[in-house]
Amino acid sequence: MLNNYTYLDNASMTRLDERVLEEMQKCFFENYAIPTSESGYSMGIESREILDNSRKIIADTLGTSKQEIIFTSGNTESSNIALKGTLMAWTQRKKRENENNLNTEDKIKNHVITSSIEDFSVLNTSKSLEKLGFQVKFLDVDPDGFIDPEDLKNSITNETIIVSIQHANQEIGTVQDLETIGKICKEKGVLFHTDATHSFTRLPLNINKTPVDLISISAHTIHGPAGIGALYIRKGTPLLKWMDGGFQEFNLRGGTENIPGAVGFAKAIQLVNEDENQRLLKMRDHLIDRILNEVPKTILNGHPTNRTPQNVNITFEYVEGESITLHLDMRGFGVSTGSACFSRSLDPSHVILGIGGNPERAHGSVRLTLGRFNTMEEMDAVADALAQVVENLRKISPLGMK
Repeated sequence: MLNNYTYLDNASMTRLDERVLEEMQKCFFENYAIPTSESGYSMGIESREILDNSRKIIADTLGTSKQEIIFTSGNTESSNIALKGTLMAWTQRKKRENENNLNTEDKIKNHVITSSIEDFSVLNTSKSLEKLGFQVKFLDVDPDGFIDPEDLKNSITNETIIVSIQHANQEIGTVQDLETIGKICKEKGVLFHTDATHSFTRLPLNINKTPVDLISISAHTIHGPAGIGALYIRKGTPLLKWMDGGFQEFNLRGGTENIPGAVGFAKAIQLVNEDENQRLLKMRDHLIDRILNEVPKTILNGHPTNRTPQNVNITFEYVEGESITLHLDMRGFGVSTGSACFSRSLDPSHVILGIGGNPERAHGSVRLTLGRFNTMEEMDAVADALAQVVENLRKISPLGMK
């Protein structure tokens, strides 16, 4: 079946590029020693050089130095380190000041700001912080998924420590204005973190142009291996080691380094180019146009153009997204849905609800995300299949449309 299967859930996971695997294999059978310092044995020194070179490739892509990049297991860990690490550093500093009886207004800071449509790596971390006693402000978004910069500005108080706003949304693809957000945070003197998992290499992101302090990225969305990510930490950003262990990653993240993963991540970055991104953009727009023009009663979720080049998210009224997904699967297409029945959670998509949609709109949503190995012919094939599936389901739908 897989030979004739069209995979369109690349926001969840991408197929590993064979060229990435080829680079990784060397680390399993040739350069497999644990990285050591320059005073160590030769294989360990070579492993250190390989790891540092992979770190430099990531740093160069972001326009920073390799000393500001630490490897993690993925975007979830990166975002946990970014939020909990900075807050732990602040809490520790506050404790020292209290012990020394220092009178400073900084001692009262315990406030975090994020958006209501963040990915779970930030959303649930923020909810966890609330249970620990931190105050969290979840900013509302407009119908396209954008936060209001004025709302952000007015929400920052003397107690605010960090703002975490994603670059691009995982479900609807909407791309936030990081430069404006970053400038507000800089003017207000608060830290700024962004989850760039779904935009990294697909959209411009350079820390020399965008005043951001921490960036979470991952390899699994760009045809790299799963289980490897990175966190950019601007020099001088207060961050306490969150996962104890050894002294790896500049003593900010304990644990044996995943060298094959780091090498695969770096290679995956090198393989992405602007021609590929433009090809994804053309396929995205072609698919959106066909669905909206040929299937009645449909809603495009997210901004029409200011969205990642690989994201299509459509709500089909009067039908369940779960049913569409299952019928498309039987026809050889893999897509995802915001339906609660299809999720491990019992709740409908918090993103669709966050942009003003009701549960019915969330239940009827289908996300199709494109990748390197998709073709324009597949866009036409899935558009044809969607039109047929939706028409057939609406004929038997109890929701009203026949």
